[in-house]
Amino acid sequence: MRITGGKLKGRMIKCPDGIIRPAMDKMRESFFAILGGLDGKAFLDLFSGSGIIALEAASRGAERVVLCEKDKIKIDTLLKNVSLSEKELNKKIECHFMPVELFIKRSKGSFDIIFCDPPFPYKFHVQLIQSIADKSTAETGLLKAGGTVLIHRPAEVHMPDTIGSLKCSLTKTDKRIYGRSIIDFYQKMF
Repeated sequence: MRITGGKLKGRMIKCPDGIIRPAMDKMRESFFAILGGLDGKAFLDLFSGSGIIALEAASRGAERVVLCEKDKIKIDTLLKNVSLSEKELNKKIECHFMPVELFIKRSKGSFDIIFCDPPFPYKFHVQLIQSIADKSTAETGLLKAGGTVLIHRPAEVHMPDTIGSLKCSLTKTDKRIYGRSIIDFYQKMF
């Protein structure tokens, strides 16, 4: 796999063992172009797999990059991959190895962009976005005011236009289709 943009553009990383469905180059280029500049932003990569999304964010200028992956088989390769950011950009990517749902529950950080790339058989897409909304009710919640959540899903999974509560609502602002893959963009509204 290759990094598609920023200071590390063109650099190759390894694909870890185990089940993985890395985000396609064209898809990564597209949604990062939609997001625009990441300078000074905090970026969270959930269901990280190889770490390619976290590396793309760091390469494109994100100030703070955090990832979460629970599959222990992927840890060694993922750590080797993200070490490229520290070596080449002098920027450490913070890694957490636990279920995403537990990370969300425990997280004290606040992010401008959250990218969710669960395995295609995953059955809890709506609940995942709901849990992010629930942790984003305060000004300093998991998702910052005006922040964006992206979720990569198979076409047969339906996602509602709004997820959340009166305290924090995430509204779908965009949807991009890449063959069988769809990325929904949700923005934090008050």
